[in-house]
Amino acid sequence: MAKVEIYTKEYCPYCTHAVALIKSKQTEYNEIKIDGDMEMRSTMIERSNGGYTVPQIFINDVHIGGCDQLVALERNTQLDALLDAK
Repeated sequence: MAKVEIYTKEYCPYCTHAVALIKSKQTEYNEIKIDGDMEMRSTMIERSNGGYTVPQIFINDVHIGGCDQLVALERNTQLDALLDAK
């Protein structure tokens, strides 16, 4: 099973949607909440090469992007293959 990490903020509808999509795949994930944590936010921005909006999603340490990119992978039937990768 893939290693999935999602940087989120509370009350973010895009974060909620991305987490729900990952959950629907019955995939374990690590949700990293950055609310008020400037150090974690800085880490997210660095890891995502400047991505400062949430969510920022990583699968097997590869930056996928945000919610729109995750949904596009699902729509193009590419998400399952990424989640099954080890």
